[in-house]
Amino acid sequence: MRIALVAHLRHRIAEPFMGGMEAHTFRLAEALIRRGHRVTLFAAGDSDPRFEIDAVIDEHYEARYPWRIYRQDQRLYSYLDTAMAQARDRIFSGAYDVVHNNGLHRFILQAACASGRPMVTSVHIPPFDPLHGEVLAANAPNHRYAVVSHDQVGRWWPGEVPDEVCVIHNGIDLDRWAFAGQAQDHALWCGRLTPDKGPHLAIAAARHAGIALRLFGLIEDQAYFDREIAPWLGDDIRYGGNLTGERLGAEMRQAGVLVFTPCWHEPFGLVLVEAMASGTPVAAFDRGAVREIVDDTCGVLAPPGDVAALADAMLAARHLPRTAPRQRVESAFGIDRMVDGYERLYGLAIAAAARIRNPASPATAAHPA
Repeated sequence: MRIALVAHLRHRIAEPFMGGMEAHTFRLAEALIRRGHRVTLFAAGDSDPRFEIDAVIDEHYEARYPWRIYRQDQRLYSYLDTAMAQARDRIFSGAYDVVHNNGLHRFILQAACASGRPMVTSVHIPPFDPLHGEVLAANAPNHRYAVVSHDQVGRWWPGEVPDEVCVIHNGIDLDRWAFAGQAQDHALWCGRLTPDKGPHLAIAAARHAGIALRLFGLIEDQAYFDREIAPWLGDDIRYGGNLTGERLGAEMRQAGVLVFTPCWHEPFGLVLVEAMASGTPVAAFDRGAVREIVDDTCGVLAPPGDVAALADAMLAARHLPRTAPRQRVESAFGIDRMVDGYERLYGLAIAAAARIRNPASPATAAHPA
């Protein structure tokens, strides 16, 4: 199958991943290629050159227009609109059997309905204006939505959910995340170091519990890091940089517990699955999709924002058997399960698009050949 995979343009689709969307796009492309599909990745031109890249922009836009500075600046949106308008024509040229929209731009959503071509859109983020309206308006039989959690389905479609919407949880390649039956006593936090991810709350909970904490991830907001994180760094609270691959996997395996502190309605939380695959139980705020991923065999949840309860959860989670988190991921969050779901949606979108192009006559519908 010829697949146009459209990525978000803020960051490169390459390791080290800046976030879950980049990791998801990268691993999905790899998995589809392994299954024999031909994948063209519509992404920033500085993405991993091992993929067949159709560069929407030469360089990921965070390098030229940092989101923290330009998020309200029309220059950024004009730049992206111009690039996506040109890419849209290539994406919907007819060269592809199906389009997989893993990005956030409205032009791609609008083109799915206007062109009648088969498309699947992955919904990774909570609804926000104006994208929410664009998603609701782009409902068509040839356009299928794969939402990463049931929690997010309810937020995007609080009323009746269209038939074209389903849940496909994110999945990981379990071969990349080795299991460890024993670990050290310290806690681990991993993610973008920004206020909405809550690493300052992880520090507060670790200090309350008397547990050492190691933090890993991209410093996306330097002022926040300098104000809320750096003053606490020392022997017990350490920052280890932005790791990827086996180096991150080794840290996951060594940790006694993963601390997850979302301050927003987290749509999924890929780091939860990665840690659990390593055998590491979870202590987390019960917010967003966390409860769909972490059951009581592999983690302990605390009310959102309750640092004392999170500290208790950290202490309790360390005593859970490490086989349970791994088994949970094997049964529900493997990459093959995810790709099976996407291939099924591709088939549904392709069949619906064919019916739109060649609607059966009444006679044919009543008396199929």
